[in-house]
Formats: sequence, C-alpha cells, structure tokens
Amino acid sequence: MSNVVLETKNLSKAFSGITANDKVTQVIKNLNFQVLAGETVAIVGASGAGKSTLLHVLGGLEKADSGSVLWAGQAIEPWSVRKLGMERNKTLGFIYQFHHLLPEFNALDNVAMALRIGGENKKIAQEKSAVLLKQFGLEHRLNHRPAELSGGERQRVAIARAMVTNPKAILADEPTGNLDQDTADQVFESLIHSKAANKSALIIVTHSMELAHKCSKVLRLEKGELIQCD
Repeated sequence: MSNVVLETKNLSKAFSGITANDKVTQVIKNLNFQVLAGETVAIVGASGAGKSTLLHVLGGLEKADSGSVLWAGQAIEPWSVRKLGMERNKTLGFIYQFHHLLPEFNALDNVAMALRIGGENKKIAQEKSAVLLKQFGLEHRLNHRPAELSGGERQRVAIARAMVTNPKAILADEPTGNLDQDTADQVFESLIHSKAANKSALIIVTHSMELAHKCSKVLRLEKGELIQCD
C-alpha cells in the first residue's frame, strides 16, 4: 500500500492580467512532487511567488490549468463538487494565518463542526472535540467564543478543528504569522505534536525560515517550480 498521501502530476497554473497586454504569471509550471505520510514539508518563497495559490490548488479550492492533483492516489479533477467536498472533509485539514473560526460558535462547536459536516452525531462530535481541545490545554475554554480567546488560543482551536477528522494531510498557510514569537513557537509545537500522533503529513507555507527549518523538508517556490533547499 502506497504511503503517498498527496501528489501532483504535471501541474500548471497561470494568472493573466486584466488587459491583453498584461504579463501572464506562471504560478505553477509542470509540477511533479509527492508528500509522504507523516512528512513535514515547508514551502517558502518570495511574496507573490504563488505559495498560497499552490496550497489552494493542492486542497482543491482552486483549479489548475492542466495536470492532476491526487489525494491518496486518486485524481480529484473528475470529481463532482459534492464528492470533492466530501473527500476534502475526510482527507485534508486546513489551517490559516487568520483562524477563520465561526464567531457565533464557541470553541467546542467550531471544532465539532468539521465532524458534523461529515455526518457525525452531534453528541459524539462534541465528545471527540472536547477530548482534542483538552489535549491542546483548552479544556477551560470550551464554551468561549473566538472573540473571548487569545490569538494563540484561537490558533490552537483552528488546529484542533483541522485535526479532529484524522486527516491524511494538513495544509497550513502561515499558521503562526499573526502571532508573537513565543506564542508562535508554542502553537507550532502543538501542531507538530498533534500531526505526529495522528501520523498526518504537514505542508506548511511560511515566510519564516526559522519555522521552515523545523520541518523535515524545505522547498522554495520559484518561477513556478519547487526547488529543494539545503
């Protein structure tokens, strides 16, 4: 059984300007790479290089111009919107710089929402979410809404939401970029510990080389290609 959880084959995507004379930006160019189960991969690069776009294409949130994205060996391009959403909910976890928690729900229900979308019973979803939030040291914050939490607490809730479905891979876009250094370190350690316990792969986009070098592999996105860094 293959341990490749995320893969691209000849993947390309470009952005055109507003007018016909504007330059076409090749964000991804015939990209072929694999991410293995449990692997931790950092993607770095200059601002505007297309790192976030690559992450969105890998997660099926944006369509590539050509080529394929494969989740656990299955190409996602032929899938209907419904199937894509269902498979995404089971296969991937997403974490962003700005947590994107639902402001009207408390921490417990924000995490449980991912399970509820997948069809889980409300009581069981909340029980599983409470266990996970306790592991993140947030058992005293279950009933607090995002506005009542600190930045680090909100990000830990976001990580718990990404992990609660036991995803094969986590896609993280600058997950600590909005935090001070000490809090960022704590949040990143929480993420690494949780993903290791779950044997999930982690693909993280970051501007921080300090953060990138904590990962097992560092790739630089440059002119549409991924180049492995020493």
